[in-house]
Amino acid sequence: MVGLDRHLHRSRSAFLLIAAGQLDRLSQIISLLKRGFPVLMIRLARVGARKQPHYRVVVIEKDRARNGRSIEVVGIYNPRTTPATVDIKRDRVDYWTGNGAQLSERVGKLLANIPVAAPAESATAA
Repeated sequence: MVGLDRHLHRSRSAFLLIAAGQLDRLSQIISLLKRGFPVLMIRLARVGARKQPHYRVVVIEKDRARNGRSIEVVGIYNPRTTPATVDIKRDRVDYWTGNGAQLSERVGKLLANIPVAAPAESATAA
């Protein structure tokens, strides 16, 4: 929520609301959404030569271009290998979705095909 806090402190009206202490965090977020706070998406960005697609899984603002400036690269996807190579940092995807990022349809399908890693068992248990 660092980006949200930075945006809150830049906005004069939101700053006054924080200084007054009259509204809780949820109402501040709702007011930012009404003013057009950027929606984050986790989607594919194409990198690769002509007719040789290779993709990065990126966190990016929804209204940016397909290969626009991204906030963070959270994985790669190469459909040309057999089987397709998918390497996604699941913890970072969970972090961004927890902070309001939405998954694109294709990234959602890729994540559904990846098994969730089981928690590591403790070495002391016998």
